[in-house]
Amino acid sequence: MTDDLAFAITIAREAGQLTLEYFGRPDLQVELKQDQSPVTEADRAAEKLLRARIAQAFPKDGILGEEFGEKLAAGSRDAGRRRWILDPIDGTKSFERGVPLYGTLVALEVDGVVTAGVIFMPALREEVHAETGSGTTWVTGIGTDLEDSKPACVSKFGTMAESLLCFTSMREREIMLLVADAFKRMRGWGDCYAHLLVATGRAEAALDPQFEIWDGAPLKIVVEEAGGTFTDRQGRVTHDGGSGVSTNGLIHDEMIAILNPHRQG
Repeated sequence: MTDDLAFAITIAREAGQLTLEYFGRPDLQVELKQDQSPVTEADRAAEKLLRARIAQAFPKDGILGEEFGEKLAAGSRDAGRRRWILDPIDGTKSFERGVPLYGTLVALEVDGVVTAGVIFMPALREEVHAETGSGTTWVTGIGTDLEDSKPACVSKFGTMAESLLCFTSMREREIMLLVADAFKRMRGWGDCYAHLLVATGRAEAALDPQFEIWDGAPLKIVVEEAGGTFTDRQGRVTHDGGSGVSTNGLIHDEMIAILNPHRQG
């Protein structure tokens, strides 16, 4: 494990643990941002902690986070060679309702390529983390005597008919109708948890028709290093395409074709 990944794991767990101090509180303060998505005091507190830890350990690195925007790398007019990408609470809609399927996301991007990523599920005490060329690790029981760490691997189901699709929202009805006939098993276990399930072989596909770079940055490397495939809805290999599709790789091309019925060739 590189120092960068070890650091990402440490701060993701620290920030995630902080969110638990707010989780399930009846007096949790929730506001709506300009895009009408919710933000809580826990989102802001956790991102402030992440930024403080990064600034102390890597003062020249850039930082991009959901709640407080971008801090450019020192001496650079753009995002810089190294940039930390943060989502303190991915799944705020779940978090604010006391549903444990939310995560703290940390990724390191170097020259535009994500080289390390962490998905930490604080309320589930579960985590996946990965770095380039080293595979994905699945850790359960974090903080208990039952903590266990093992390699993560995608499943081997080869058809959509026998696969499980997880999705974040049913609001994109046209998209959901495209895949509903192909997948016989569909569950609304969404946000980062859906992609974690793909990386650990418990689901074969995850669909996010719309999300931001801080949602996708760690997902791509975690899924790919577990043997799967991650692209945007159009099939482009990117963590910044505005949408995300994770699969075990075996059904990816077929799923992308269904999602783009008017594509030629």
